[in-house]
Amino acid sequence: MTAGRRADTRRPSPTEAAARRVLDLLAAGAPGEELAAQPARARAAGASPDEVAWIEETCGTALAVRRVLDQYRRREAELVALYDTAGDLAGLRDLDAVLRAIVRRARTLLGSDVAYLTLNDPAAHDTFMRVTEGSVSAAFQQLRLGMGEGLGGLVAQTARPYASTDYRTDHRYRHTGTIDDGVAEEGLRGILGVPLRLGGEIIGVLFAADRTPREFTPDAIALLASLADHAAVAIDSARRLDETRTALARLEAANATARAHSEALHQASDAHDRLSRLVLRGAGTDEVAAEIAALLGGGVAVHDTDGSELARVGTGPVTPSAANLAAAHTEGRAVRADGVWTCAVLAGAEPLGSIVLTGRGDLPEADRRLFERSALVTAMLLLIRRSVAETEDRVRGELLDDLLAGPAASAHWDPDSLALRARRLGVDLARPHAVAVVDCEPALRARLAAEAARVVRGLGGLAGTRQGRTVLLVPCDRTRALARDLAAGLARGIGAPVTVGTAGPGTAPDRHAALHAEALRCLTALHALGRTGEGADVAALGFIGVLLGDRADVAAYVDRVLGPVLAYDTERGTELVRTLHAYHDQGASLARAKDALHVHVNTVVQRLDRVARLLGPDWNTPDSALEIHLALRLHQLSRTTPGTPAPAPEATGRTA
Repeated sequence: MTAGRRADTRRPSPTEAAARRVLDLLAAGAPGEELAAQPARARAAGASPDEVAWIEETCGTALAVRRVLDQYRRREAELVALYDTAGDLAGLRDLDAVLRAIVRRARTLLGSDVAYLTLNDPAAHDTFMRVTEGSVSAAFQQLRLGMGEGLGGLVAQTARPYASTDYRTDHRYRHTGTIDDGVAEEGLRGILGVPLRLGGEIIGVLFAADRTPREFTPDAIALLASLADHAAVAIDSARRLDETRTALARLEAANATARAHSEALHQASDAHDRLSRLVLRGAGTDEVAAEIAALLGGGVAVHDTDGSELARVGTGPVTPSAANLAAAHTEGRAVRADGVWTCAVLAGAEPLGSIVLTGRGDLPEADRRLFERSALVTAMLLLIRRSVAETEDRVRGELLDDLLAGPAASAHWDPDSLALRARRLGVDLARPHAVAVVDCEPALRARLAAEAARVVRGLGGLAGTRQGRTVLLVPCDRTRALARDLAAGLARGIGAPVTVGTAGPGTAPDRHAALHAEALRCLTALHALGRTGEGADVAALGFIGVLLGDRADVAAYVDRVLGPVLAYDTERGTELVRTLHAYHDQGASLARAKDALHVHVNTVVQRLDRVARLLGPDWNTPDSALEIHLALRLHQLSRTTPGTPAPAPEATGRTA
């Protein structure tokens, strides 16, 4: 026991003491400088050269252990940092947030002044700056590097990491003015870039850079490469998540659109059923227009093809413009202009009219489709009305045929029976009626017949077709005005000139056949005289009408042509009529006329000036002169007693 205690208490040698201190320092984690100083201390303490050499060897071994331990600790810290980075990246869902986190962690792990990340652009075949951390230069933050240009472009092209201790003086890379200017403005010197690799695809480059020259160790390169691998996976995950979100959003939008479309179809179907039931129940355009206005919450007006209003609910008078109606017809859907929606009412390509919606701004798609469906229902209603009208027109046409055939057509022709049939159709044959024959170019005659039937229904008359031309029997006592009005109105309806000849009025049913013949002669004369597109009766044709009419009224014709001159002579006792006789008989020669009248030529001139003031300045045109000459002859004949020659003109010096 005593000997053991004596052994424990012996003093250690200087060598042992130095080794013990080295081990204690190594265990305490003392800095390498402290370990390196131990041989010098031993030498100062009087250790022999062999002891100093042994201590130096021991300190070298301790420093090597220290380096290994430091390397392990650093690697452990890097692994912990990478693990934390992977955890942080896995928790991020937004691509921008992922990219910012990658660049921030790269700057922290490598202790660099700046970190940044570029992404490849396959379309442009370059790589562009996406995120920076620590950068102060706007030009640097907007750089784009072509493949192979600069350090980053070379990394993106070759998929290998590259480092430069001082990029400004490093000529291993292809420098460009734009890249060098951006790097110089940022003040970067040492730069390290590693590829962002996703399988066999390079999606970008991750960089760490200092504003002073820096030698990047293999450990630093490996660390940044490991971070880049984690980053590539995180970027891919974020991209896929974004794509999934986008797809889900599109799917949700598509579902919402499908639901809205389904709801709109359901509403449109219900509205169509309601409107169809109205039509099939026999409702008129007023009821249908009211239902459409209630469904759409606006004012509605329905018009015929000629623009005449058929129904109006909740709005003032409004007529669709020709341009809007043409656009609606061409596009086959509702159009909006000047705050008014217009939809053409069509049966196939045939226009039946139009429907107008007011008081609504931009119509949602569902309401627009409902408005267009309303036009279809309106077309069905108008077709039904037209079918009924055509049936009625057929009955009316048959009655008109019987009336125009006259008593000569059948021994059983009965005016009382015809009058009874007419009363059932709302036509009173006891009233004065005119007969009109209307005509247009052959291609439009069927349309003219339909338009004329529609117009004559409103006038309370009859319409039919005889000898290829449309014939109308219209309550009227002014045939000339009727002809003009029909020609103008029907021309607007069919969009082409319409010629109308009229005759009448007459009240006896047995006279209508003769009136039809006279109206037809008038129509023929209008065409022959080049007056196609006009309306007239025989009286409006002048002396032609006298020749064509079977009830020629000579006195009325003379009065129409010469009335003012005759009245002037009667009131003042002048001889204007006698002067006109002489003037025309002498071939419109003033010299021969003054000789025949035995007056001075100035007297003839003065009288003819008076005639011009009474009959108008064109009295002496060829057409007017012919009319006047014929009227003078008829006037002379009417004053001549049968069997007695007409009195010869007497010479007189009287002037007008």
